[in-house]
Amino acid sequence: MLTGVSPPERAAVPSAGRARAAVLPEGFRFGVATAGFQVEGGFNGPGEPANNWVRWERVGRVEPSGIAVDFWNRYEEHLDRVAALGCDAFRLSVEWARVEPSPGVVDTEALDHYAAVLDACHQRGLEPLVTLHHFTQPAWLGEDFWLSGDAPAQFAGWVELVAGALADRCRQWVTLNEVNVVAMGSYLLGMFPPGRFLAVPDMFRAYDNLLAAHVRAYEVIHRLQPQATVTTNNTSASVYELDRMLIDLLLSRQAGVARHDIGAYLADRRATWYASLPAPDPVEQMLRRLGRWRVDAPADIFATVLDALCVGPHELTLDVIGIDYYDPVASHHLRLPGARTAGGRSWAPGRELWDDVVDPAGLARYCRANTVEGLDLWMVENGVCNRVRRGRCYPRLDGWDRVRYLRESLASVVEALDSGVPLGAYYHWSLVDNYEWGSYEPRFGIHGVDRERGLRVLDTDAMGSDAAGTYRAIIEGLRSGDRSVTAAAR
Repeated sequence: MLTGVSPPERAAVPSAGRARAAVLPEGFRFGVATAGFQVEGGFNGPGEPANNWVRWERVGRVEPSGIAVDFWNRYEEHLDRVAALGCDAFRLSVEWARVEPSPGVVDTEALDHYAAVLDACHQRGLEPLVTLHHFTQPAWLGEDFWLSGDAPAQFAGWVELVAGALADRCRQWVTLNEVNVVAMGSYLLGMFPPGRFLAVPDMFRAYDNLLAAHVRAYEVIHRLQPQATVTTNNTSASVYELDRMLIDLLLSRQAGVARHDIGAYLADRRATWYASLPAPDPVEQMLRRLGRWRVDAPADIFATVLDALCVGPHELTLDVIGIDYYDPVASHHLRLPGARTAGGRSWAPGRELWDDVVDPAGLARYCRANTVEGLDLWMVENGVCNRVRRGRCYPRLDGWDRVRYLRESLASVVEALDSGVPLGAYYHWSLVDNYEWGSYEPRFGIHGVDRERGLRVLDTDAMGSDAAGTYRAIIEGLRSGDRSVTAAAR
């Protein structure tokens, strides 16, 4: 049986001793972000719920997810750590494969368990932000689910099930995590099942269905919960067609754009986007030209989402703008095989996550570029990766650690606020080292995890730095008006 609890009022911040000018807007939230498949454990094994990664795990194409970090059973321990950071927000996902392990069969005990997790959030003063699709769906829907014309309607049914059960505990929702990465990873880069490479028409078809699914989900949530806050979040990418174009499509109805004018509208928005970013290098310029060439008939390419926008009851299907920020420059991710990397050489055709170019100052730039009049903006993910292989931690080749990254990234948040960006939340990725889509080698956690000696969650991060203490001190300082807490040690 599902029983609700009322979210607590945010506690007042104590005085810092002497008056300081406010740095943060009223209601600004600090949190950490997670995803169910990456932390819960208990997927894709014998007798366990299976998602769209099950085939890759079973044939050995990726490392099995296994127990992950056992969040499903140890969620209270993890949430205690979130609260100890001084956070007042926590992002998690409800996993479709766990709740509906076979078509039409709903595991009510799983829904009750998610309700208990949300109750535990509220008991610790954490506002939950629930993601309804974080890169995974049940295996019975197939690896090519997002190419199906039925996908938006099926997703809307899933959203109705979850929102109907949990709306008394959650008022903030992400419909689909990183629509751009789902489509690119599956059909352009071959990183996600089904693993196709340069299947550009399929990528755009997936874009269309994913955006239409968001529109349908927005309608469902607001019908059930009119005061909800609903968004989707792209990962920041410099090439317009790989990022901001998708948001502009969702904004097109409110902008009053007729269907036959959608091409001119996107061309204008593309020019505005590139004017907000630094001048491209030659490789980046080539990628931008390729992106523009592929979108030659947008009214036809995006017919499904444009139809959904046209017939829906809402002129605007975003309540806030959600973005993720890692390394947004597309050309940075291209690198010849055999390049030096942390722990040896990489023979992958692109840059490893732990070699991503670090540019915290760019966070403020992308916040400004994504600002939409009348809407707040949330930084839904931001983090830095290092590598751990067979229990051995390798430092980043560029010398960055998580302490410095946190300070400089939060300094960029302050810069964005100072420049007038209506930024309302910052979620760091992630609370603990977790399963990073096929491997446990990439580590993003504020808390490290020792997987070789009993799945121990560490007080330090994987590099031995006090990332938790740093994040806690920054949160406390900024809430009290002390800007100096983001100053990086030199």
